[in-house]
Amino acid sequence: MKLVYSKILILLAIGASLTATSAVFADSTYTNLTEPDQIRTFHEVTSRIRCICIPSIAIKSCSFNNCTVSAKLKLFIENRIQKGETADQIVHKMVNGFGEEALTDPVIQKFVEAGNTGMANSVVFGFGENILATPDSTWINLSLIFAGLLGFLLIYLYFKRKSPASSAKVESGKAVQQGQDSFQRYLSEIQEKQK
Repeated sequence: MKLVYSKILILLAIGASLTATSAVFADSTYTNLTEPDQIRTFHEVTSRIRCICIPSIAIKSCSFNNCTVSAKLKLFIENRIQKGETADQIVHKMVNGFGEEALTDPVIQKFVEAGNTGMANSVVFGFGENILATPDSTWINLSLIFAGLLGFLLIYLYFKRKSPASSAKVESGKAVQQGQDSFQRYLSEIQEKQK
C-alpha cells in the first residue's frame, strides 16, 4: 500500500516539475531586436496575438521549429517595431489591417512569392478579432479533470482487483483448512477401524 502511494507521489512530483519547466520555457521567444524598449514591445505584441498554427496559444509561445508562419509573422512584427510602431498600433493593425504599404515588407513579399496570398491579404486587410490571443483554459481544465478522474478510476480498479485476490487467498485458505479437516477425519476413521 505504501509502495503505491510512493509511486503516486513520485509521478505527481515529476508532473509538477515538468509543468513548471514548460511554463518557464513556454513564455519565452527569440527576437533579433536589441534595444530594451523594442524587446518589451515585441514581447507585449507577441503575447497579445495568437499563433497561426496552434490557435490556443499566444504567438510568443509558438516555437520557430513547429510553425514557420508564426515565425515569419514575428519577423514582420520586429520590422514594424523597428519602424517605430507601438504595441497597441501593431495589435490594432493586426486586427484591422496594415494596408497596401505592408506589401513592401520583405516578410510579406516572401508570403506572396511562396503563393501564400491568403496570409499576405490577412496582413494587408486584417485578421479580424480572431487574431487576438484570448486565453481559453476550457480544454486544459477539461483535460486535467479527465486525467484526474482517470487516475482515480485506475487506482480504484487496482485496489478492487487486489481486494478479490486477497479474499480469494482467504477462501483458498479456508479450502485448504477444510481439506486438512477432511483428511484428519479420514485418518480418524481409518484409525478407528483398525482398533
